[in-house]
Amino acid sequence: MKTKATATAPAAGAKIGSIQSLRGLMVEVQILGERPDEKELLLVDGHPEVFLEVSFFKADTAVCINLTNSQVLRCGQNVRRSHTKVSIPVGPKTMGRVFNALGEPLDEAAPINENRRVISEATGTKSYRGSQKMELLETGLKVIDFLTPFVKGRKIGIVGGAGVGKTVLTMEMIHNVTRNAKSLSIYCGVGERIREGNELYETLKETDVLKNTVMFFGQMDATPAIRSMVGPAAATAAEYFRDEEGRDILFFVDNIYRHIQALTELSTNLGLIPSEGGYSPKIFAELRRLEDRLSSTDKGTITSVQAVYIPADDLSDPAVQAIQQQLDSVLVLSRAIAETGIRPAVDLLKTTSALLTPQIVGERHYKLAGRVQAIMQKYESLKNIIAIVGENELSPADRTDYQNAKQLIQFFSQDFAVAEHLSGKPGQYFTLEETLKGIEAILDPKPGTKPTVVEEAPKAPAANNNAKGHKK
Repeated sequence: MKTKATATAPAAGAKIGSIQSLRGLMVEVQILGERPDEKELLLVDGHPEVFLEVSFFKADTAVCINLTNSQVLRCGQNVRRSHTKVSIPVGPKTMGRVFNALGEPLDEAAPINENRRVISEATGTKSYRGSQKMELLETGLKVIDFLTPFVKGRKIGIVGGAGVGKTVLTMEMIHNVTRNAKSLSIYCGVGERIREGNELYETLKETDVLKNTVMFFGQMDATPAIRSMVGPAAATAAEYFRDEEGRDILFFVDNIYRHIQALTELSTNLGLIPSEGGYSPKIFAELRRLEDRLSSTDKGTITSVQAVYIPADDLSDPAVQAIQQQLDSVLVLSRAIAETGIRPAVDLLKTTSALLTPQIVGERHYKLAGRVQAIMQKYESLKNIIAIVGENELSPADRTDYQNAKQLIQFFSQDFAVAEHLSGKPGQYFTLEETLKGIEAILDPKPGTKPTVVEEAPKAPAANNNAKGHKK
């Protein structure tokens, strides 16, 4: 299927100039006539399938992006205005459908040409953080519901390196949260594997969740121009349902770091000077602009779950830090924990949430979380001592805390429904009350109860992220 900026080609307008130079996706057009608008699509004479998007201007030259990465362009070709910008279809007809960043269907169904919106123009971005009641959304995942409460209208990030289970955990959240929710779900796949997108689509179709879901993909085989536009396209769809229909949206992004990566590749193509970490300063402004669109208004809410890839497992990477600043909760996945066979491989100490407060989760939950974090901190310090003198040399109190910490690590591990056909174990769903009672049973065992001794588990091979399963 050929990639086009809109389902129907816009009519060509007046000639404004000709192609002056070409480099990768960058096309420089010398402006001789009227000046086009930024983000406007330009047409090339004789090639209606080619679209050039105006990025910025240098004197009398328009620096454009070759959206289709077409190889038919040559210097000297005439360019005309279209007076249109990249747009996607929005509204009820898009539910249950799959689109690319340009609004073209990827599910082999008929294109939708009516009720289209420009993806580069945000709407209804006046967010509110008023005195509305915080509504907790239960995920059925013990570690998330306990350490990073999922609050309606806020953002949660699943952060980790390659192969530690970000996508599988995101899929499990989609499976659990959407099965009982009446909210509309929007899935945004940026730069991920094609097979994963197909498996997710088939799973949502089989479980009857697809009818309440709109999906957008710009996967790893797409150009950086297309991958960088998937986020704004999905945000445009979410804005429509929030503002026009007053819906509550569950917005899933896999992977938000790939959005920054695509913008980085694009800025390199455009010859922009990079800054710290090789990223262009413009990229972080673009990230903030996208995150601001995923906000709640007095008409509806957007609750966002974003997977965040960590390059080289470096949490201090400037892009990762910039993303984390936009999130209310950060769930950190650890490779060292994944190697022990614990799933989800959550680092209980590095995981943080601004929403873990008594006002939101209650005194009981809040105090339990503080005790768990204190015990895990002590566990980390005791590990070094035990490596030298052994566990038997610890005081009774330290030995108890050490065993409790190991029980907690095992307790937060659970089987996923989306990996059931791979593991052979049925998926587990835990209510928040069951989670709190389980933690209380570990920290405050009843009198006469013999404490459970957890042996050190041998390290298991890290899970192959290429073998994710999503079918029940």
